[in-house]
Amino acid sequence: MLAAAFITSGIIHMVKPDTFMSGMPRLIPERHHKNLIYASGLAELACAYGLVKRTTWGANASAALLLGVFPVHIQMTLDAGTGRNPGIADKPAAAWIRMPLQIPMIWAALQAKPEN
Repeated sequence: MLAAAFITSGIIHMVKPDTFMSGMPRLIPERHHKNLIYASGLAELACAYGLVKRTTWGANASAALLLGVFPVHIQMTLDAGTGRNPGIADKPAAAWIRMPLQIPMIWAALQAKPEN
């Protein structure tokens, strides 16, 4: 399930990077935003591969990626209701509900480790 989410999101990162521009933390210079969006899309696709293959690196990389993009979720939550976020992401309730969902996603990533 998490692999499917990474595949979907990774493809969107690569095909429609502007979708993610509003969530970029403003501390990061704007000239780097698109490259970081492409890089995170590639990372999501690589993590999806690792999860499908049930590799240790895939599980660990997926958890690290989810932690790494957490600042984007914080920025989007802080901006909710200002009109900066597209669509439902601009609804404060939706943004605040989304934050704790990162915890079960990280847990799911770590559960994908192969059994030894």
